[in-house]
Amino acid sequence: MKFNTKTIHGGQIEDSSFGAVMTPIYQTSTYVQSTPGGHKGYQYSRSQNPTRSALERALASIENGNYGIAFGSGIAAIDAVLKLLKPGDEVISTNDLYGGSYRLFTKIYEKFGIKFHFISMENISNIEAYINKNSKLIWVETPTNPLLNIIDIKAAADIANKHNVLLAVDNTFATPYLQNPLDLGAHIVMHSATKYLGGHSDLVMGALVVKDENLADDLYFIQNASGAISGPQDCFLALRGIKTLHVRMQRHCENGKAVAEYLANHPKIEKVYWPGFENHQNHEIAREQMKDFGGMVSFVTKGNNYEEAIKIVENLKVFTLAESLGGVESLAGHPASMTHASIPKIEREKTGIVDALIRLSVGIEDKDDLIADLQQAIG
Repeated sequence: MKFNTKTIHGGQIEDSSFGAVMTPIYQTSTYVQSTPGGHKGYQYSRSQNPTRSALERALASIENGNYGIAFGSGIAAIDAVLKLLKPGDEVISTNDLYGGSYRLFTKIYEKFGIKFHFISMENISNIEAYINKNSKLIWVETPTNPLLNIIDIKAAADIANKHNVLLAVDNTFATPYLQNPLDLGAHIVMHSATKYLGGHSDLVMGALVVKDENLADDLYFIQNASGAISGPQDCFLALRGIKTLHVRMQRHCENGKAVAEYLANHPKIEKVYWPGFENHQNHEIAREQMKDFGGMVSFVTKGNNYEEAIKIVENLKVFTLAESLGGVESLAGHPASMTHASIPKIEREKTGIVDALIRLSVGIEDKDDLIADLQQAIG
């Protein structure tokens, strides 16, 4: 089954009760048992729910995995991965990553004795220098948030397998439409399903997908024991979103390319971050491991002027100034004061997240309207 078909039918089971075409919302906390322990596969909705099961099968299908695990948020999904570790273990993470991930790593798990190394991974050989007997996890975002750096997943997987270390890839920006990390050797794929998978800015959810049964069992146990599960209504919305993922991503990519090229030719713009440019550091890797280059674009105005950046995002009319990304509507954000504010300024600026950086989530509106909006806001 090809991807465009899997988004609609992958992992789905015909409704045996009334033949519903869409997966029903099983809005129930508990289930009838004919005798203690005698049930139809469902006991309590923290442990299992039929709507969530349908979503988890769909997630596994579109990521070419065997097991999908849905959580109440993307951060809850990351939290579950970190709960595979123990005090004294070490994590090697890309240094350009979502601020919420950085906050979870440094403010929660460091005090439990987990050590984190935040490094540049554009040159994949940098990872080798930090591998030691305590290394247990390599955490990769690609494309990264918000600088759209590209990391070679297959090369990272080769290093992970050589040293018997788990490789987890945050695939939120690319989505399974553009990139399948499990096919490139990753052990865990993570999504903030709040973003492109949901696609309509109306749910908060996270997901993990794996191939290995033992790893899946460990993560299902953590999901149930820790309880950060997604509810049936949100699971229904995520399933609905996945059904149009392929057509939405086509337009996100088309519009993202148009916006990136417009900004790159604007006399007031100093730098544009988008992996589709041939002069992007790892453009060739992006071409190899991605189907297209996505709908995320970041840029800095000439002079790296903070006040000018704020003026631009406040003057946008079609783009909405808001947190998050991946919805059908175009959003603009100021990472230093919004999504990445939890990262200390000195650490942000080391990676290039300067105070004048603007991040765009390019939606599926008409590209001419988006460019006209940027034109009037930038001047």
